[in-house]
Amino acid sequence: MGKRILQQRAGKGGIQFRARTKGKIAPSRYPNYVSEGKEKAIVTSILDERGRSAPLMQLCYDGGSYTYVPAVAGVYVGKEISMGPDAEPQVGNILPLASIPEGTRICNIELRPGDGGRLVRASGTSAILFSKTEGGALVKLPSGKSILLDGRCRATIGEVAGAGRKEKPFLKAGTRHHAMRAAGRVYPRVRGVAMAAVYHPFGGGRHQHPGKSTSTARNTPPGRKVGLIAPRKTGRKRIARAVVEVK
Repeated sequence: MGKRILQQRAGKGGIQFRARTKGKIAPSRYPNYVSEGKEKAIVTSILDERGRSAPLMQLCYDGGSYTYVPAVAGVYVGKEISMGPDAEPQVGNILPLASIPEGTRICNIELRPGDGGRLVRASGTSAILFSKTEGGALVKLPSGKSILLDGRCRATIGEVAGAGRKEKPFLKAGTRHHAMRAAGRVYPRVRGVAMAAVYHPFGGGRHQHPGKSTSTARNTPPGRKVGLIAPRKTGRKRIARAVVEVK
């Protein structure tokens, strides 16, 4: 009988596979929705949270309440941040997409109005408000994909701070291990075909190959549930090309 594979151990939810809670500050999200006018806040501090690639800026409002949102490049302690439809489209301000000029770089975008911000929150990233239509606002994400969002969705003007994070190499596997551990990710990840047969269903053999189908059913037992879980399609997607004969 072989050992429990890594997927079985991680699926149990042991403490070694959980994201660390120590060092966490607070959830990062926008305050309650401002439907009209504008509201002002002051950046009281810029903080570094464990497992988060971008720093957080603490916003203090007139009533004494605080919220935390990803910091934007160029924002400093003491800067005044405006939010709402009537706010100026300046760096750090929070506006709905309908009030932002086309071609503006934005970040921390809401996927649905009032959800607090879901898209483009990693360090050094920004999206572009491509155009605005009657159906909503067309936003070009850092991946190159374009998405149509509701005009009431809020976004921050500018680029998320910490753009040079990936320029410094880790140099040691231990340093990367601790960085990934803080983010709740397992490192290193060994390929199944590189393991022995007792550690993984794809292991063993004279060559590194799965030896069986990599598509697995949804109700497969945990010791075999590896690879592509209940895939809708497998194999390479082939595009038929029409040959046009020019006479």
